[in-house]
Amino acid sequence: MKFLQKSDIKKTIIVISDLHLGAGDNVNNRRNFLEDFHYDKELIEFLEYHSAGHFLEREVELVINGDFFDLLAVPFVKYFDDEFWSEKASLEKLKMIIDAHWGVIAALKDFISFPENRIVYIIGNHDAELVFESLRNYILELFPENDRSKFKIIINENSHYVPVDGIVIKHGHEYEIAHQYSIDTCIASDINHNKYFIPPWGSYYVTSVINKFKETRDYINAVRPVNKFIINGIIYDPLYTIRFLFANFYYFFMVRFLMIFKQNKKLAEVFSHAKREIELFKDYESLTQELVTSDVNIKALIVGHTHEPIFREYEDGSIFINTGTWTKMYNLDFGKNYYGAKLTFAKIDVGPKHEVASAENFEELKRFDHLNISLNEWRGRSDLPFKEFR
Repeated sequence: MKFLQKSDIKKTIIVISDLHLGAGDNVNNRRNFLEDFHYDKELIEFLEYHSAGHFLEREVELVINGDFFDLLAVPFVKYFDDEFWSEKASLEKLKMIIDAHWGVIAALKDFISFPENRIVYIIGNHDAELVFESLRNYILELFPENDRSKFKIIINENSHYVPVDGIVIKHGHEYEIAHQYSIDTCIASDINHNKYFIPPWGSYYVTSVINKFKETRDYINAVRPVNKFIINGIIYDPLYTIRFLFANFYYFFMVRFLMIFKQNKKLAEVFSHAKREIELFKDYESLTQELVTSDVNIKALIVGHTHEPIFREYEDGSIFINTGTWTKMYNLDFGKNYYGAKLTFAKIDVGPKHEVASAENFEELKRFDHLNISLNEWRGRSDLPFKEFR
């Protein structure tokens, strides 16, 4: 990949995903085991860095690629059962998150105050309740009125965004049946015109199973791959792991298998459908490779969701990126094993397009030469000789 000279860069696009801001480290004077985001200082510095210095010479677009606000990790509101999915509860959950991470919100306000800066927010599955207009308006109203036109929330059936020709950005939950929801049919109203979000069953699973088990093992949703987590758990933490497996089996059997069976009496088809539904954390690289390499209009596909940072450049020059997450992860695979948060982000520097003499001289390989695409890790800055141990 060709590196552009600083003076040639006309625009920089930075993409982050899966930060999972929750209700804060402490709620009601007790530790909040559901809070996964502990890097407010680093994120604030990240936003400040991309607002100052040489970045003042160009447009900077921040793309928040889903799961920024983790509305599934805020069970502290006084709404229970189906009321948890009401518009009123969703707004209250969002307010708790914003209050807990106000420094981040202030940094976003400062970032967008620069004339050439923009923010684009793509909705994922943990922040899907942003389909409510009242929640989107609440976020926009946090920003000065003059800057609101520079903050765009993507809400469409495909949930993808094309910032420049050749770059496609989507959160990635669309590839898993468990997390799919339709923008057109995911909101219902009762007789009093109160609105409710109809979540995919994967969201029910997070709130009903994962959240409960995180109270004693807060890493339960952060270990990859899942099969090795189960094997290690059975060896080193058998009672907890068996309880967790039983809860998963019971939940899926009661919530999904029986419902599918009632809709379709053919047992073979029921098992086939059920198998597709429980496929979580798919290998997006293999799923999307054909799409990226076969479409000459796509130079790079950028996703998130699975929390695994990946940069892959194929033989034809096309690129697949998973931007990973800003939460702690634990990988048990040899060669991939790591502990902690990587704070990874994608960066696209856009330079001037070069004129071509004629269509015959136009080579597809050079069509996107004005784009420099990379996956980076934010290291942050610190004046202290120590950091908090969690």
